[in-house]
Amino acid sequence: TVSREAVTEVQTPTGTTSWFPLAHNALVCEVETQLLAAGFHITGEAHALSHEGSRYFGLLAVETPGGAKKEYTWTVGLRNSHDKSYPAGLVAGTRVFVCDNLSFCGEVTISRKHTRYAVRDLKHLTSRAVGQLGDKFHHIDRRISAYCEHRLNDRAAHDVIVRALDCRALTCSQIPDVLQEWRTPRHEEFAPRTAWSLFNAATEIMKGGNPYALVARSQALHGLFDGLVGLS
Repeated sequence: TVSREAVTEVQTPTGTTSWFPLAHNALVCEVETQLLAAGFHITGEAHALSHEGSRYFGLLAVETPGGAKKEYTWTVGLRNSHDKSYPAGLVAGTRVFVCDNLSFCGEVTISRKHTRYAVRDLKHLTSRAVGQLGDKFHHIDRRISAYCEHRLNDRAAHDVIVRALDCRALTCSQIPDVLQEWRTPRHEEFAPRTAWSLFNAATEIMKGGNPYALVARSQALHGLFDGLVGLS
């Protein structure tokens, strides 16, 4: 985890005839500009660098003016790389206030790869990506509502946890901790025996790891729970 200033100070490597890297800070600034233009308010941010600054991951907490109060906030995940490991992109997600659990769902690629015109087209590409976030956030709201309404007993919860292992949302070593979190939640908000409580039992144990892996595991977990509650 680093400061915004540290992101600004990362030197963008010189491109080649076929590869034109985007500056991390240029991406963040353009995403912020497009979010504000789309009517979002940015209420928080966090940034991380790895591999000597060549890989970037950021979080922007956003809301819309006059929106209904929720127990979670919408979150935009940003990523970029200077080592050709992945293209610049956005991912829609949530952060639960009571426990800082993060999860991510729909991903939007800003640039399929760092091509000659990626820098020139950054504004247009980012605007299009941000334009897709609204629908994804509203889908998140409907999804969480369905999770909250779906009741679970212990037998059903245990089955879901095993299936989360099968789809690689969880690892073997995490299973005992998720079970413990389900049986005796550390937050009273998750005392109701619902899919939402079980989902947060999983994300409570998943948090704190590699953010790139967390995106993939979150998406797998959402796919599992969507099927459970009849959304897919």
